[in-house]
Amino acid sequence: MHSPFSLDYYNEIKIELVNNEVFKKVKDYSKNKSDLNAYYNVGKLLSEANNQYGDGVIKEYSKRLTKELGKGYNTTSLKRMRQFYQIVEKGATLWHQLSWSHYRILLVFDDVNIINYYSTITKIQNLSVRKLEEKIKNNEYERLDNTTKEKLISKTENSIEDFIKNLILIKNSYSYKEVSEKLLKQLILENLDNFLKELGDGFTYIKNEYKIKLGDRYNYIDLLLYNIKYNCYVVVELKITELKAEHIGQISKYMNYIDKNIKRIDHDKTIGIIIVKKNNQFVMEYCSDNRIFRVTYILN
Repeated sequence: MHSPFSLDYYNEIKIELVNNEVFKKVKDYSKNKSDLNAYYNVGKLLSEANNQYGDGVIKEYSKRLTKELGKGYNTTSLKRMRQFYQIVEKGATLWHQLSWSHYRILLVFDDVNIINYYSTITKIQNLSVRKLEEKIKNNEYERLDNTTKEKLISKTENSIEDFIKNLILIKNSYSYKEVSEKLLKQLILENLDNFLKELGDGFTYIKNEYKIKLGDRYNYIDLLLYNIKYNCYVVVELKITELKAEHIGQISKYMNYIDKNIKRIDHDKTIGIIIVKKNNQFVMEYCSDNRIFRVTYILN
């Protein structure tokens, strides 16, 4: 039976896919780049063929490719390639450090800005497919504030506060309904890597219950961190209540102590993060300064 579709696009698509299969077998170390380039090119051809011949062309090409090349080229796969080309054309960054499996997960999003966030984080943190899925499941992008999102879109330089999320997820290994500050700290320390990643980029752990002397009394900082990317100490205080004005005063003293006694001249000024159960915008507006950040948490 004579096909109503031109074979010009089909033959080009077949050549791209065959060459990619050969390349992957010979040069496995760079198969990600080969995959992504091939699927981008195929997606472009499919988009053009679809515009000229209509939706039925993908189904027809899928039948031919499956018959001639074997499994892996069903209509769903070809539509993904077309979608991949379209999102790159809309502005999605093509990172060859990511695999096709990474990008297939990202194709659930229509928003190029969301795709760019997750693809860039995947590249920077060398995330596996499973780790990328976890970030998406935990709505990491959605928990960034609007200012940070606008900076990402405009590619404006970010500062440390941009990636401190409004809401962080603390792993609740024991399914507690309510926790004390001591128990909250225990949950954090038991899943420390996850907690640091929840806070943002570049955070490293120094010590918990960090001992400092104010006057003739000893005080203990809940968590002392350091941010490698932004070259500053980070004082973290844990509160299981609503944010209160006295929390601001307490963490300010701790930050000033670190700046005066621990910070070197080449370090940036210490910042403070108060992790609370409930926000109080009034306190943040009238009692805070721009080095102190409020973060709410939920047990997850």
